[in-house]
Amino acid sequence: MSIWQFLTATRGRRGLHWTDTASYAYLVLGLFTMFAPVLWLVMSSLKTEAAIGKFPPTFLPYSQKTVKVEGHDKPLPLFTVKDEQGQPRELAQVRRIGIMATLVDPAQPSTEIQVNIKERTPVEKITWATSNYTDLFGKFTFGKYLWNSVFITVVATLLTLLFNSMAAFALSKYRFTGQKAVFLLIIATLMIPPTIILVPVFLVINSTGLLNSLWGVILPAVATPTGVFLLRQYMLTIPDELIEAARMDHASEWRIYWRIILPLSAPALAVLAIFSVMWRWNDFLLPLIVLSKSEFFTLQLALNSFQGELNTQWHYLLAMTVITLLPVTVVFAFLQRYITTGIASAGVK
Repeated sequence: MSIWQFLTATRGRRGLHWTDTASYAYLVLGLFTMFAPVLWLVMSSLKTEAAIGKFPPTFLPYSQKTVKVEGHDKPLPLFTVKDEQGQPRELAQVRRIGIMATLVDPAQPSTEIQVNIKERTPVEKITWATSNYTDLFGKFTFGKYLWNSVFITVVATLLTLLFNSMAAFALSKYRFTGQKAVFLLIIATLMIPPTIILVPVFLVINSTGLLNSLWGVILPAVATPTGVFLLRQYMLTIPDELIEAARMDHASEWRIYWRIILPLSAPALAVLAIFSVMWRWNDFLLPLIVLSKSEFFTLQLALNSFQGELNTQWHYLLAMTVITLLPVTVVFAFLQRYITTGIASAGVK
């Protein structure tokens, strides 16, 4: 069955059954609830600074038209005003004093017209402010922030997959005294909130000289109890006969782990990779206490620094927010087919 046939399938033979209507209404409502804020964010990131502050807000990036008028250095905003006969005219505003605005005809700038501000309507057009994205690389060290976030996310994810899979391999395929106690101890750390160990983690990072270093953000979060549990539960489903056959062929333990266990655990590794990318990319608290120099800031810290006490450049802030969403979206799009398989096989509900 194709995707279109699946989406258009109905329970009623000749028409829509009431359950079909309820299902489609529920799905449309859920789709709108999930993606409407994201779509609004993307559209707002393409608005000018004036359009973002406009009230009431608009979905499309409207901005006011301007026109160059003789005798004025800067372009003047255009407004629609009705004349004595009730015909609309487009006039340029020269100045505004209180509730009165002075307008001129761009073709005859010598004649000024006094109009109440309530009697004029701005002439608007759709303007895509792509400069919100291009200016990020020219006015700010955005490329440096992006590189820091990418480096931390990629390296931390690779190390997380390596160390967690090694621990899961030992806990799932080896038999030793205290095996269950070690596993329960690892799982018990899930009950400890990260904020509780924040001060000890900072002291350790400071004593090792990793403050204001990207490695100070990467190393403390390499080993995760969630990753060990997920991979161990999946590796338990791998037949032990494969390992015994490899040992009979004189394969080393490292070779068994690298050539047999890891390839067979690809679905669970993909799930953990998605989780790790989301954790590292969106992490804010640990980089906040480890990194104090702006050249080491991640995108999340850079977003926070854009929010000033008196002024916030919302058009740049929204553009940066959209860019921070792209990597996680791309990773999820490529690895999402492993999520159901990996989680179901690992027994995680």
